[in-house]
Amino acid sequence: QVQLVESGGGLVQPGGSLRLSCAASGCIFSINAMGWYRQAPGKERELVADIPSGGTINYADSVKGRFTISRDNVKKMVYLQMNSLKPEDTAVYYCNAFIRTTPSPYGMDYWGKGTLVTVSS
Repeated sequence: QVQLVESGGGLVQPGGSLRLSCAASGCIFSINAMGWYRQAPGKERELVADIPSGGTINYADSVKGRFTISRDNVKKMVYLQMNSLKPEDTAVYYCNAFIRTTPSPYGMDYWGKGTLVTVSS
């Protein structure tokens, strides 16, 4: 059983910063891409940033220059440093990872339950 658990959400004023963390645990053979998505009230879930095991990091245009994604492969964790937060960043943030649980080439996407980020004065 694989679990992704997010932490670090909360209430922050506009212009402030938060750091989200996500820990992967369970029967994990390897982790390919890891990423963060968000879903604001009344909107569809959207990609915020993702980081492959090797390759180019990808950011949504709306967060470029403000958010930084990073990962620790030893600890099986992914982080999202969010700076210069805006009210429109308010959303539930979900951790995502493509994980293989066996040496076979097949894996699947796993999701955390989400952590709420509220940007408000």
